[in-house]
Amino acid sequence: MGRYEVTYQSMTIDFTPPWKRISLREALLELAGVDILEDSTEKMKEVATKNGIVCEDSWDRGKLVNEFLEKFLQPKLINPTFVLDYPTEISPLARTKKEDPRLVERFELFIGKEEVGNAYSELNDPIEQRKRFEEQVRKREKGDVEAHLIDEDYIEALEYGMPPTGGLGIGIDRLVMLLTDSPSIREVILFPILRPRND
Repeated sequence: MGRYEVTYQSMTIDFTPPWKRISLREALLELAGVDILEDSTEKMKEVATKNGIVCEDSWDRGKLVNEFLEKFLQPKLINPTFVLDYPTEISPLARTKKEDPRLVERFELFIGKEEVGNAYSELNDPIEQRKRFEEQVRKREKGDVEAHLIDEDYIEALEYGMPPTGGLGIGIDRLVMLLTDSPSIREVILFPILRPRND
């Protein structure tokens, strides 16, 4: 577009490099007053409730971290920002960090208050992956419909051996929204889902 600044829905987004990098833990400690690694689930629920987040009994630490991210941090992420250091509870397929096993090797890219990219080093330990899938199943049984099921084929593939690997998923549609100042993803999606006709 010939410039680093783009206007999107009355926001001016500055793409000038280098893009900011922030720790999720440090950001939520500053913005919400919670330590996502040290505070108890009960304390996190108290802080959430005081800030208008209606908590359900089944919510665990991971769900609360996501809620705090959406309520306190995401609305502030206008310019491109890499959010680092996600807890293991919300990253069931990502490799644990050697220096702190409570965190994983993962980042998300936010632009214009929206998540545009998600990247992580793949967990390639089949024993640890099974444990994480089993934890996801327990979450699902408590009502978390977004929790993973056990993928036996994937675990079997890991048992044969997977080299260290990683990946990055970029929401091209969301990026096009930003660059074309489109308010809805429906305006830019290449292959929209069509509803059947009621003839």
